Amino acid sequence: MTTTEYLETPETVEPRELAYGVLRVAESPTLYHQRVVRDVTVALHAFVREHRLGEVVPAPIDVILDHDAALVVQPDVLFVSAERAHIMGERLTAAPDLVVEVLSPHPRIGRLDERVGWFAKYGVRECWLVDLKRREVVVLAFANGLVAERTLLIGPQPIVSAVLPGLRLSPADLLGYW
Repeated sequence: MTTTEYLETPETVEPRELAYGVLRVAESPTLYHQRVVRDVTVALHAFVREHRLGEVVPAPIDVILDHDAALVVQPDVLFVSAERAHIMGERLTAAPDLVVEVLSPHPRIGRLDERVGWFAKYGVRECWLVDLKRREVVVLAFANGLVAERTLLIGPQPIVSAVLPGLRLSPADLLGYW
């Protein structure tokens, strides 16, 4: 399937992506997964809005990483800086600044290492992996198409974000009471 064909399919809230021409569709996520997506979205939105930094959007929203290679993904939560707002239309036409993937015990679409590789290659600056089972957050910083830094955080440790400096959030804030 081409990116153009994918974009012409009926609108849906079904989790899906186009991986180099192959349409992948997932089962709906668990309630726990959706609670964490909600909490991440609400926390990031409040900070971003207060500081007028850009926009936070939860899934499902198509992110076209490579139109010609037919690569379209739907991260759980994403942030686009105000300076890059031009990539936002009906869909995102380039990589967001930050993506958050909430990891369920059983992966829903594709392999995690594959997705992380795409994020690094196509220009995402930072990726948070929120692991429900391990109750931890891993922050990945990308540079030159590769993972440049990996920080594992648990409990009350602050999530330090180069993309959102000054953010006061911890894994416990996102995972603490579920």
